Amino acid sequence: MTDKIKMLAAAILLIAGIAGYYYLSEGAAIVRILSVLAGVIAAVAVMWQTQPGKHFFVFAQDSVQEAKKVVWPSRKETVQTTGIVFLFVIVMAIFLWLVDAGLMWAVKMLMGRSDT
Repeated sequence: MTDKIKMLAAAILLIAGIAGYYYLSEGAAIVRILSVLAGVIAAVAVMWQTQPGKHFFVFAQDSVQEAKKVVWPSRKETVQTTGIVFLFVIVMAIFLWLVDAGLMWAVKMLMGRSDT
C-alpha cells in the first residue's frame, strides 16, 4: 500500500513540475525548464523508494550492460550492406515498372485501344 501512495506522490510531483511550466509562462524560459526538471527529479527520487521503482532501475542497469555487449558493424560492412540495399531497390523498381508497363499494355490490348 505504501508503494502505491509513493507512486501517486511521484505522479503528483511530475504533474506539478509540468504545471509549473505553464504557470510560469510569463517568466524566463530557464525558470520554466527548471520547474519541469525539479518535478522530474523529485518524482524519480520518490519513485526510487518503491519496489517497482527499484526493479525498474535494476532493469535499466541491466539494459545498459547488454547494450555495451552489442557488436556494431564496421564501416566497410555498413557501406557494403547499404550498397546491396540500394541495388535491390533499383532492381525491384525496374521489375515493378516492367510489370506495370506489361499489364497496362495487356489491358489496352484487351480493351481494343492499342496505339498500333
